[in-house]
Amino acid sequence: MVQAPSGDTRKRVLIIGAGAAGTACAWSLSRSPEKFDVHLWEALSQPGGVASSLKVDTGAGPLIINDQVQGGALSYRHNLALLKTFGFKPTPVMMRIAFGVGGAQWTNHSPSRLTSDLQPEIKRFGDVLKTISRLEPIFIFVPIDKVLTWWGFSQAFREEMVLPLVALFFGTGNQTSNVAAAVIARVFLDPDLRLFDYSPERLLDSVPEMFAFPVLQDIFKTIAASSPYTLHCNRPLKSVKRDKTGITATDAHGVSEHFTDIVYACDAETVLQTLEKPTWLEKKLLGNVTYYTDYCVTHEDTDYMSKMYDIKPAQRDNYFVRTYPEAPKKIEMSFNLSTYQPHLAEAGLDVYQTYYLNAKDKAMWTDGQVAEDKVLAKRWMRQFAHTWQHFAFWVPFVRFIQGTQHTYFAGSYTMVNTQEIAVMSGIAAAERLGAEYPFPDDPLAVKQYEMYLGIAHGKKRGKPTGKAYPAPSQATMDKVAAALATATPPKSHVLPIPTPSSLSPPSSNSGSPQPSMRDIVAPVSV
Repeated sequence: MVQAPSGDTRKRVLIIGAGAAGTACAWSLSRSPEKFDVHLWEALSQPGGVASSLKVDTGAGPLIINDQVQGGALSYRHNLALLKTFGFKPTPVMMRIAFGVGGAQWTNHSPSRLTSDLQPEIKRFGDVLKTISRLEPIFIFVPIDKVLTWWGFSQAFREEMVLPLVALFFGTGNQTSNVAAAVIARVFLDPDLRLFDYSPERLLDSVPEMFAFPVLQDIFKTIAASSPYTLHCNRPLKSVKRDKTGITATDAHGVSEHFTDIVYACDAETVLQTLEKPTWLEKKLLGNVTYYTDYCVTHEDTDYMSKMYDIKPAQRDNYFVRTYPEAPKKIEMSFNLSTYQPHLAEAGLDVYQTYYLNAKDKAMWTDGQVAEDKVLAKRWMRQFAHTWQHFAFWVPFVRFIQGTQHTYFAGSYTMVNTQEIAVMSGIAAAERLGAEYPFPDDPLAVKQYEMYLGIAHGKKRGKPTGKAYPAPSQATMDKVAAALATATPPKSHVLPIPTPSSLSPPSSNSGSPQPSMRDIVAPVSV
């Protein structure tokens, strides 16, 4: 069994999952190499988790795309700060969304017949949001669809406006109607985190500025190559044993190593599958995180998009959301990668990703109508759902298992499905182990981080020491750039459609978030 060298008094920390959470944790710890010996295990062949890049054979030839995570809101201060630290520049994107089809279509940028017809209910909904916000501790236990029914909103308003909008933020697993009403109120009313301002006339009437990430594989590989932690790709975790001295982790190849602490920066299902003898509370709480199986098709089938979404090319919408006629509370979502990956637009391409949510609803999916010769990639995903139970029985209590027997938990599932939460969760786990918070000079970053730390860990931020942490040297960055110039991203993949008895694909052991609307991507999972 591998152990720390004799005389090495540093904490030897193992992080499981090299997605956004695990990478942020490893980087934050490695800023103090005199204190931490950091090892990052990733089951996949490259870091990033769902924040990945992919080489696809398009109509214009082979191109690299960012697959799944695309970008985020300008309030993503930790993501933006990391990009700046490692010399990357995001691309501005204006967020344009088209909901529904035909006479039921409405957008965040243009008037429509539907919003005109439902304007009285739109205005009344604003008052309901304020009531929910005032009574947040109660409405965390009440699903949004139940609230809309109690307040007497019409079926058209519920199913053609509110639920499709909620799906953009929390659509994973097609559990939109079960999302906690208090969370929806936060999306509209939180002055620091809201993406859209509530409009009493059209519900949404603004086109917010967002940002798109540069090539994601370059970002994660650069951070790993420029930071003094050890990245082990193709190393899935098999089991973890804990004792008074720390933890012993065994990988899928049978190799065991001893560490003082472990950070599970991956999904809750992987934790329960690999952690030997979890405490009663760990087992109970982690079991409250519910996962669903979703499916994504990347394609160039504009005919499919026109048929299913009534797209208007001149509008250059990013997002498209529709409901199933036979089940109006069920959602299908697509988005146009070319609207925020400039090289795709420059090539004259429209590359789409369509998300089919919850394999139990597969009978309604229309993936079979996407022309096979237009398909670039297919992917199955496990995603946690933002139901009211998630916010009532998991989020407020995760603090009580943080640090149990040298074990910490990170990842977007610890709170809300965004890339920003994932990064903050990794930094928070690092601080609990003794690292210093890296962005004390950004007031909004500090405010958001302290809120997360208080909820997910029940702790206050430590006092800054004033220590200087130099950025990577230019020589280091030049070496990384040269290596990346010769790197080849993974080829596009078409994963087989599982049978009903195997709809739960294996975990990637990745700590990336399941991206949501606020990540400029339809819901996806690790």
